[in-house]
This record gives sequence, structure tokens and C-alpha cells, in this order.
Amino acid sequence: MTTSTRSEPWSREAPEGKSYDAIVIGSGMGGMTCAALLAKQGKKVLVLEQHYAPGGFTHTFRRRGYLWDVGVHAVGEVTRKSMPGRVLHALTDGKLKWASLGKTYDEFYFPDGKRIDFPDSKQQFRENLVAAFPEEEEAIDRYLELVRTTCKAMGSYYMGRALPRKLGFLAGLLPGHKDPIDFSRTTLQVISELTDNPQLQTVFAAQWGYYGSIPRRSSWVMQALVVKHFWHGGYYPVDGSAAIADHMLQTVADAGGWTLASADVERIDIKGNKATGVTLKDGRSFAAKQIFSAAGVQSTVRRLLPDAVASKPWAEEIKTLRPASAHVCLYIGFKGDIRKAGAGSANKWFYDTWSLDFDTWDVSDRDKMDTADILYCSFPSLKDPNYDPGNEQRHTGEVVTFVPWEVFKPWTDTKWRRRGEQYDALKKKMHDVLLEQFLQRMPELREMVDYSELSTPLSTDKFCRPMRGSIYGLEPTPERFSVDALRPASPIKGLYFAGSEITSVGVIGAMMGGLMAAVAAEPMGTMKFIRGLKRP
Repeated sequence: MTTSTRSEPWSREAPEGKSYDAIVIGSGMGGMTCAALLAKQGKKVLVLEQHYAPGGFTHTFRRRGYLWDVGVHAVGEVTRKSMPGRVLHALTDGKLKWASLGKTYDEFYFPDGKRIDFPDSKQQFRENLVAAFPEEEEAIDRYLELVRTTCKAMGSYYMGRALPRKLGFLAGLLPGHKDPIDFSRTTLQVISELTDNPQLQTVFAAQWGYYGSIPRRSSWVMQALVVKHFWHGGYYPVDGSAAIADHMLQTVADAGGWTLASADVERIDIKGNKATGVTLKDGRSFAAKQIFSAAGVQSTVRRLLPDAVASKPWAEEIKTLRPASAHVCLYIGFKGDIRKAGAGSANKWFYDTWSLDFDTWDVSDRDKMDTADILYCSFPSLKDPNYDPGNEQRHTGEVVTFVPWEVFKPWTDTKWRRRGEQYDALKKKMHDVLLEQFLQRMPELREMVDYSELSTPLSTDKFCRPMRGSIYGLEPTPERFSVDALRPASPIKGLYFAGSEITSVGVIGAMMGGLMAAVAAEPMGTMKFIRGLKRP
């Protein structure tokens, strides 16, 4: 993870005397993708970011000489063999590079000493599952085939959502449209029909942490999309996750657009039934013919639209959806050779239970706080081939688990770093329990710990503004896929939604949300651009 030496393509002051064709609210992956796609079509785009640094969940931060990412741990489908990879390559003029996490991108440690690696090959994935459950070979094959057919059918579904309603029938011309998708089925319902082996069911659904909804609540569709996403391995951006914003937003600037940081949007301006611009909390206003909100669909409806619009039936339906679980993250700085202590570029999942009913870590009682049932551990400094640990061998680690938002809700109106003694005591207790639990799992790292701090859902809420501090936005339940308004083109003329909540989760899910918004607003130009991307 290195720091760019060139000037950054954003600032806190807007260039004077400029007009813009489009405005994008939010500089997360969805917003950046949408803005860069429009820029590639010659449009001048203004990107507005409320945080002092752009990038959303792709941004990084420093403490005591250590550098951590906040939301990028493993990304699939980024090579030019896949469409998302070709899009990213084109939008950054080939400057954004990716490093493989290796033959294994996820290591799962289950109770009773069972370990199963998730590799960068679909065939090897099958072999690993069969080796662990030889009597379940038929169920495993049925599972993998169901993942394939579900994902194939989703292509036409998403295209139907991107096209204007009157042209949605064109999605039926795409491959996979004849494969039925039952959005009403949960992950648990599907895997329970494949096998009655509870341990295999847990392994099938073990990656639910990548979308933030346990199997009995999550849509099978989201489970299938995540599994297929990693069939060819996981990757990490060379020079760290901040490189994504560096290159994507440079594309916006090169086309005459700009990114404005510390630009907190107060409202989207609407006249009649048309979006005309935005007004910031500091009173500044900007006008454009196209407004794209990558701030989250529900966040947009609840926070940025006038009451008269937010009370419309389509908006009320969006309000009924619940956000996915919130999370805490323990950021650790090490001094020493952490590879020799068992760390690596692959992510480590530590399961203390075979149960699929674990939802969130119970942190409601500070005095009776137990350990978390699941830990997700990442070592970003080992993922970036350009990272220089220096003479002190400085490395970074992250430990993540889910927590209930309700515990933190009482402090939502307090200021960052000044939330009071009770909050500080709760945060310290969570920090200590989580750190000790992690070090029990990886004891050789204990003497290398130099620094550590915990972020809570309130940090997520402050810096990225999702609803209820959810890193994944709306929970991917069957109900989410039944809401017709969750599409890029809103009922308001000139207002579009970009980001993961209209597609899937993660970096590529958000990227595809930005792409769909660009397709909805500029179908001819965007599709021409995409069709022109060739495999290497």
C-alpha cells in the first residue's frame, strides 16, 4: 500500500466557473463507476462526497504509521476474462492493477479441527468439498450446478431492471432468461433440500459474512452470486484499496469533471417531477440534468428527498426494507514477520459453532460479554505486493464480526471521539474481548502486536452514512428482490440510483450498480462502450 505521488483528482473547493452534465452523490464504488462511465462518454460529472476522503468503503486511513483499508478484503471477477474486470480496466485506462490472494483466498476453521480451504478454481473447490464430505458428492454437484444456473439467469433480471420499464421485455432475449428464479426462497431452504448434513449446510453457507444476512433470512440468489463471484479466486488492488479512487476519479477529472470532498448534501432539488440539482448543507448548490445518488437507495429516500416525494407509495415500499447487520472491526498494527506467525494473504474465518443461527455478537451486557461465534480476519499488508513494511516489519491486520445496531443507537447523536464514558467503556470491553479471542486463535502474533483500535457501527455511520451503520446496505432478503422500485431509474425524471442496493454486494456488486445506473440514463452510449471491451 503506497501513497500516490501525483496530485489528487479531488479537492474541498469546487473549481470556479464550471458547469456539469451530471452530478453523482457519493464516491463509493457505485458512484465512481457511474461517474467514470459517463466521463468516458464525454460528460462532465461532479462527484460529491461528504467525507474528507473519497472512495466510500474503498478508502484507507492511517494511525501511528500503519495503513488500513476499511472495506476491501477480497474481490473476485477483476481479471479481463470477466466483464467486470474489463470494465474496471477500461475505466482506469489499465492503471488499476490487481494481485491474486493466492491459490486459496479464504481459509475456514470450523469446530473439531475441521479446516476447508476455498480455492481459486471451481474444480478444486468441488474437490475440497468432496474430500471433506465424501458421502455428499451428489449434493455438492447439485449445489454447484444450482449456483451456475441461478447466476446465469440473473443477467437477464438485472438488464430488465436497468432498461426502461417499457423496454424490459428486451431482457428476455438474453441467455438464461428461460431459467426460472424463485426469489422467495431463502438460502437455508435451498441448501436444506440438497442435504440434511448440518455441517455441510454450514460449509455451503459459510461465506454469508460477505453479504451480511444469515441463511434463514438471506435470498438464495445472493448466496449463489457470492459463491460464483469467487470461483476464479480473490484479488486485492495493487497499492491498496485507495488506488481505486485514485484512478477512477482521475478518469472523471480527465473528462472535465471533478470530485468535491467534504461536500455534505442536504437535499436533492426537485421541481415538478424532475430532479434539477442538489443543495449542500453549507448552502452551496449545483445544477445538472442528471442526478445520480450512490448514497444508498433507502438513505436517499429517507434523508435527501422532499417529504412530498418520500411519502409516495414507491418510496414507502423502499422504507419497509431492513438494513443488513452492522459490524465492528478491530484494526491491529504488528511489528515483526507475521507470515512466520501464521498470517498470509488469504482471509481466515474462525467458526466457534456449526450453527447457522448465529446472527450478531451479543455485546448488550458489558459485564457478561462472551466471545463472538465467528471472526473474519484479514492481513492487508500481505495482500499488496507493493507494500513496504520497512525495517521494523510493520504489518496490519483486521478482525471483523457482526453486532446489533440497537446497542449503539443511544449514542447516534454524540460526536466522534466524544461519545461519553459509558460508550468508551463498552468499546474497550469489546476491543479487549475481540483481541484476546483473535490471539487465542493465532497465539504467535501476540508478541508482535504494537497497536490496536476498534471501530463500531457509529464510525461506519459517520464516515459512510449507510442506514443503521450497515456496511452492506439493505439486507439481501427475498423481500428485497420483490420491491419493484429497487431499480436504477427512479420514478423522478432525471434521478437515478447507483450502488450495491440495486444489484449485489461488495466492490463488484456496487460497481455493477453504478454500471446499471449509467445504462438506465445513457443506454446507447453505455452499451456501446461495454460492447467495445474485448477480452485480452
